[in-house]
Amino acid sequence: MSLEDPTRPELPVGETEDGLDYDAIEALLGEHVIGRESHVNAEAFIVRPDEVQAALELLRDEAGFDHCSCVTAQEYEDRYESIYHLKKYDDPTQEVSVVVPTATDAPVSESAASVYRTADWHEREAYDLVGIEYEDHPNLERILLPETWQGHPLSLDYDQEKPQVVPFREHANPLEEDHRSEADPDTMFLNIGPHHPATHGVLHLKTTLDGEQVADVESDIGYLHRCEEQICQNGTYRHQIMPYPDRWDYISAGILNEWAYARAAEDMADIEVPEYAQVIRTMSAELCRIASHMLALGTFALDVYGDFTAIFMYATRDREVVQNILEDLTGQRLMFNYLRLGGVAWDLPEPREEFFETIRDFLEDLPEKLEEYHDLVTSNEIFQMRCVNTGVLEPEVAKTYGATGPVARGSGVDYDLRRDDPYGYYDQLDWDVVTEDGCDNYARVLVRLQEVEESAKIIDQCVDLLEDWPEEDRTIQSNVPRTLKPDPDTEIYRAVEGAKGELGIYMRSDGTETPARFKIRSPCFSNLQTLPEMSQGEYIPDLIASLGSLDIVLGEVDR
Repeated sequence: MSLEDPTRPELPVGETEDGLDYDAIEALLGEHVIGRESHVNAEAFIVRPDEVQAALELLRDEAGFDHCSCVTAQEYEDRYESIYHLKKYDDPTQEVSVVVPTATDAPVSESAASVYRTADWHEREAYDLVGIEYEDHPNLERILLPETWQGHPLSLDYDQEKPQVVPFREHANPLEEDHRSEADPDTMFLNIGPHHPATHGVLHLKTTLDGEQVADVESDIGYLHRCEEQICQNGTYRHQIMPYPDRWDYISAGILNEWAYARAAEDMADIEVPEYAQVIRTMSAELCRIASHMLALGTFALDVYGDFTAIFMYATRDREVVQNILEDLTGQRLMFNYLRLGGVAWDLPEPREEFFETIRDFLEDLPEKLEEYHDLVTSNEIFQMRCVNTGVLEPEVAKTYGATGPVARGSGVDYDLRRDDPYGYYDQLDWDVVTEDGCDNYARVLVRLQEVEESAKIIDQCVDLLEDWPEEDRTIQSNVPRTLKPDPDTEIYRAVEGAKGELGIYMRSDGTETPARFKIRSPCFSNLQTLPEMSQGEYIPDLIASLGSLDIVLGEVDR
């Protein structure tokens, strides 16, 4: 088809058949742009702090960047800076960054929350940890730290020795006054959590009820915040950061977490990974995905109809088989610390034939077990009544909140970084991305169960490859310098498809062996932000089901 063919669909501004035309994007932004810089993953356009909304609206509406995947805030000696990492749900390899500098004496810029709803929480985190203020933000309050916290932990002048004084009012009884609304006496305030098994960790839901229906719900997070980003900023690229990703989503996604950091660091330092090691990474990552989805299924059934003896224990039983395989491979059951920059820590366990046989036995039994889960769970009338048409999240709403993983794919959003931004060995294997159009709690469960089948297909193909791999070519690590010192001001944002969605890492180098800035883009953080959209107008049991369907882990939400 020729370029002049009138039937050719019109491409968004700045997009060509070969990729992005950054000069056209700069022309689109026009006077909003005051500078331009190159990051490893994408071009970045510097925008005035009072023109953020106008610039982002152009990029969303005219250039098609409908996914604000992450917002990074940081402080330099002479300025503060917010970076909006933008992608396209249709093609996440098309990326652009918007950099917003602000003065050190007045770190204030426009909020992007009116353009991308996901920026609401991300900007609150930037305010909380770094100290940047965002004008027109709908609720610019601390999000991870208590409101009484003094200072911003990721700012350059933060005094870690400064005592934190909690005022007396923090110890007051929150129900001392009438907890019914004066404006509407039919509404009532209800605390759900933070210490409740249905909140999947220490999550506090501030819920306003109108009769028996949810009028509003606010997620109070931060109880597990450990400033993991600051810990990583104090660690060396080569050796000291890798053990920490296991602790973000600490349930079973360790290798997936490790891969997010490895991908960012390897691209930043231009490190090649041997093909053999890529296959091992792919196989072990999919084992982690199955383990994560099994736990998600078991806990969700526990949330919805309190079934501990059957479904929860069945799911735990099958997850334990996966954990045994991962223990044979890595030596650990949760905190694997198996990936290394440039490859993996060691080769497959010996005798290899027994290890492969264990995996094949698991894969052989899996279809029958999945059929059993469908009989017990998805075909269960009570489960269907609790889940079908509850927790509805429309596709466009999911996108504006930056939802990813099974949460987005359960709303029909066909987005999976394993296929759309290939890494590892995924593009060499035969598998499918699973989506469902139900947009409800039921659809999200279906997606996870079907993804277990696809993960099994990937693992099976990896085992075939590893069995036949020539012994002389089994290179598990490339030659990586003992000390890594990327060039100063090298910046990168890279992501992988975690069990719960897009897990991304932003890093900036200052020329030393530790990052000047390390930012974690947690899929659970953005997915949890959708809860009010799914719950308003529904009943409390529906709220619990919707929360369970998000499959959050608070260690990853809070970091």
